[in-house]
Parts: sequence; C-alpha cells; structure tokens
Amino acid sequence: MWATMVQDGQFDRENYNKGPSMPSSPGETHCAAVSATAWVEPHGKCTVAFSVAWSSPKIKFCKGKSYNRRYTKYYGTSKMAAKDLVHDSLTNYMLWEEEIEKWQNPVLRDDGLPEWYKFTLFNELYFLVAGGTVWIDSDSPAENSSGIKSIIADSTKSNKTEASVVHRTALNGSDTSADDPSRSASEEEGEESDTFENCAVNSNSAGPTNNDDHDDVGRFLYLEGVEYIMWCTYDVHFYASFALLELFPQIELSIQRDFARAVLSEDTRKVKFLAEGNSGMRKVKGAVPHDLGMHDPWHEMNAYNIHDTSRWKDLNPKFVLQVYRDFAATGNLSFAAQVYPAVCAAIDYMDQFDRDNDGLIENDGFPDQTYDTWTVHGVSAYCGSLWLAALQAAAAMALQLGDQSFADKCTHKFVKGKAVFEEKLWNGEYFNYDSGSSGNSKSIQADQLAGQWYTAASGLPDLFSGEKISSALQKIYDFNVMKVRGGRMGAVNGMHPNGKVDETCMQSREIWTGVTYGAAATMIHAGMKEQAFATAEGIFTAGWSEEGFGYAFQTPEGWTMDGHFRSLIYMRPLSIWGMQWALSTSKTILKPPQIHLMDRTPHVVNSSHNEAGVKKIATKAKCFGNAVFHCSC
Repeated sequence: MWATMVQDGQFDRENYNKGPSMPSSPGETHCAAVSATAWVEPHGKCTVAFSVAWSSPKIKFCKGKSYNRRYTKYYGTSKMAAKDLVHDSLTNYMLWEEEIEKWQNPVLRDDGLPEWYKFTLFNELYFLVAGGTVWIDSDSPAENSSGIKSIIADSTKSNKTEASVVHRTALNGSDTSADDPSRSASEEEGEESDTFENCAVNSNSAGPTNNDDHDDVGRFLYLEGVEYIMWCTYDVHFYASFALLELFPQIELSIQRDFARAVLSEDTRKVKFLAEGNSGMRKVKGAVPHDLGMHDPWHEMNAYNIHDTSRWKDLNPKFVLQVYRDFAATGNLSFAAQVYPAVCAAIDYMDQFDRDNDGLIENDGFPDQTYDTWTVHGVSAYCGSLWLAALQAAAAMALQLGDQSFADKCTHKFVKGKAVFEEKLWNGEYFNYDSGSSGNSKSIQADQLAGQWYTAASGLPDLFSGEKISSALQKIYDFNVMKVRGGRMGAVNGMHPNGKVDETCMQSREIWTGVTYGAAATMIHAGMKEQAFATAEGIFTAGWSEEGFGYAFQTPEGWTMDGHFRSLIYMRPLSIWGMQWALSTSKTILKPPQIHLMDRTPHVVNSSHNEAGVKKIATKAKCFGNAVFHCSC
C-alpha cells in the first residue's frame, strides 16, 4: 500500500467498487487508506477534510447486561451506521466549528478574565469524553441481555401516602396543571416508591411541569477516574456537576433521577469493608450510594468497598444540595416532584447521626466523607456546613412544592444546628476542622465552606454572616494557598494555624485540584475575585503550564508539594465550571421562598410559599441550540 503511495502519490481505485470488505479474523490485521489530490498554486493553500468514524452500537458490562448507545436513537444499531456518521461529519463540521466558536467567544473575548483561566476552563472539559463516558439510549437492556435481572430488592411496595406533583408557584404568570397530578412522583419514573416520615406533598394543587420529550436524554455514566473505576461517584460528582449543569443540563437531571431512585432502593447482599474489616449491606435504603456501580451499573451499586458509605455524612447532604441547585437553575418542576420523596428520605436518614438532638450531625471518628483517609471527630466544618446547607435547601424545596410540614421540620433543625455549629467550630477567624481534641482539630481546611459554596450557587441566603465567610476564605487564601510554594500549586487540603501543612494523613497534605477550584468559586461568590483567580491559577501553573508537572489533559485528583500526583484523569477538576457559574449572572430562575431561614426562630412559621415567583432565565451557555448537534437539552 505504501509502495503505491510512494510511487505516484495516490492510490489506484482497484478495490473501490468491490463492495464491503470482509471482517478480519482473530489475529488478522486489515488496513485501509484514503487519499485526496488537490492543485495548490504558489503561496496558496488548500484544506482537505478527512473523517474517521466507527459504529459500536452496544455497550456491554462485565456482568452481562448490554445497552444500545445513545447515538443509535438517530443512526440505528447497524454497524454500517459509520457511513452515515462520516457523511454527517463531513457535511456539517464547519457549522459545528462555528457553533463552538459562538459558545466559546463570550469567554475568550472577555478582557476581564485571565488568559490562563480561559485556556483551562475549556480544556478541563476533556474529561467528559476521556473519562470513560457511557451514554445509552434508554434504561432497557438490549435484546441479548433481556433475561438478566437486577438483584436489588424491590423495596417499592408501600401503603404510605404517595407524593404527587404540587406546584403553587406560578410560571409565566399562570398555573398549568401537571400531566397527571394523581400519579406519584416515582410512578412517573416507572415504579412506585416508599416515602419517608414527614414527606408529604399536597395533591390538591397542581402547577406547571416540564415533563416532555426533552427530558428523554437516555442515561449517562462517567468514571470517577481511570484509576478509580466506579461510575458517577457521587461525592466527586458534587464538584464536577457544574460542568454538566452549565452545558448539558438535561443529562445532569438524568443523573440526579438515577440517584433519587437509588436512595429509595436497597441491596441486602453482604459486602466486606476493607478498612474496618466488618461486613454490611451493599446498599442501605435511605442512604445515597457512593456510586452507581462498576460491572452492573444501576443494578449493583456501591462498587466502593473501603468504608461503609451508608455511614458517610456527606453523601446525603450533597444529594439534597445538587437536586435543589438543579431545580433552581432549570425551573423543572416535574423533576423536583419526581425526586422530592428521595430528598425527604435523604434528610430523614441523617437523623440517626444527630445523637444529641441539637440539629447538627456528628462524624463518627473514621474517615466518613469524601476525604476517606482523613479521620473526623464530632462536629466537622465540612460535613456540618453541607448539612446546614442541605437543611436550608430542603426547606426551600418543600415550600416550593407545598409541603409546609417538612419545611418547618428542616427549618427547625437548621436554626438549632447553625447555632451549635458556630459555637463549636468558629474560632474568630475560621471554622476549625472538627470539634474533637486531636492534633488536627484546629486545622484550616480548604473545603470548610463547601456548604456555603452550594448555598450561594443556588441563590439561597448565606449560611453565615458575610464577615465570617470572608474571614474564613481569607484565612484559606493566606495559609492554604500562599504558604504553599508562594501560591503556585493550589490550596493544600489542611494547614495548621502555625503555617505548617497538616501531615495527619495522605489527603490532609495533598492539594486537590477540584477542591481548589471549588474554594475559588466560593471566593467569587463572596466578592473575592482577586484571591479566587490567584488560588485557581496555582492549578494551571502546576498542572497545565510549561513550567508545571506536565498533567495537561490528565488532571489528577491531587498532588503533593513536590509534585507527586495521585489518580490521573480524574472527575473532580471539572469543578472549574463552578467558578464560571459564580462569575456569570444569576443562574437560578426560581427565586427562593421569600423567607430568611437564618433569621427565624425555631417556632415561628411565616410561610410565603405563594409569593415565590419565577424570574426570567439568565442568558447562559447551555447545550448547543442548533440542529447540528441534535441535542435535546
């Protein structure tokens, strides 16, 4: 073949009309080539477009289930669909490039943004295609796996009151009935569901719903990382989800629906947990799973088995926060009603961790959160702030859906818990790592305001006073950022108040890329843009720049001060889109209920649910709104 090309610079057409080639046998290699000829004048130029496509219509997981990939909805399941894919790419690629430029130009031409930020913002999106992404057309397995059944117990039979669609909020100035307000939220997803205590939605009132064909975007999976092979790891998706919400919001909602279903399910099979050596249920009802599985996603969850994540303190609050943020950003009231029973269940499940009934959850003396080697004792800044934020978000969502009783319950807990949180952790400058008496209890944690980050991103009232938020963020900037290589590496997770890095464990001394971006986003929300960009620039300098460690397009979970990485090609750095979310105009189209939860006493109820309104959606980059991308977002 190459000899022919060398001889006269082109291939003959002897095989052109011979029809399809035969598939190769095992161990046999076939080759193919195309060439094009063009006449180029002196000093002229010519562009020749080549396209390569392949059709691999099914994805099959290790335990046998296979599914049709999402593109088969448009191109069918034939392997010959590759011809249509090639044709469409060659005829549309220039339009695609134009649309990409239209999407990127508002950022690229913004003189107020640093050049390194523009570069890194778009390039971190590599993970959405390089992160082991699987996008299927529906939740029904392909024909050759239809006989394989899920082992997850059907815990959906219940005599309890079903949660129906309730929306008293007026959209566009009028009330529109839901498709069928008599159906339960979970029935709209094809199954019934238990509801937990204090989760009731009044079905006498109905409102607008967005339940139409645009909600059908198939189902989406992406790995935590190429070294941590678990699908949609949720404690990490908490950080990365801003990218999906900003660019592909319906995919983001579909992931949340998957986790909402998972909350109300259980899997009673026993699993041995490696760290403690004990055994427990694979999936406990009411607990948000760590991940959607590995070898049989959606049906065999919690591939993670280092700790019993049903005892983790961050997963349930993170679910509530993500759901409310997505609801507030999209205004999708049908989505809110569908996932609301799971929101109630997730909150109620956490009651067991408030052992002294002070409204605040306590950690259990092991690494029971996303920092899974960093032990926490008692009340913690990270999990405690997430919990307070989740209570406020759940109360706001309950009011939007007409559940006054649950809103009151969450508000009561919030008011009590906030006072305890500040009393036990605030030291005048920042919130201590935890309320224990260990050597790192007073450490400065870069992620101590994770709950405040989501509160601000969701348009809810701040968890704490502006002075405390600014003071804590400035402390993080001065110590966790600037005392590590002059701020050129990002924010170290833990720093002692004496200016020495917290060496308690591997993770306390690491600089996590995604957490650094999240801290920077929190700074932007607090009006500290200068510190925010200086903080995040350390990740660019160490990871992407020519003077860094060479981690471009494989951004790791984190690195140490000497540049040693852990877990290349990782999900969490997508949180840089949390910075873009914070920089843009208001992303929430739903105003929170006109009630300041922080100012309320535990026994005063002043619902203004009927006053909650909807404001015009802010202009923002969403899915591409043209026919070329065939995007149903």
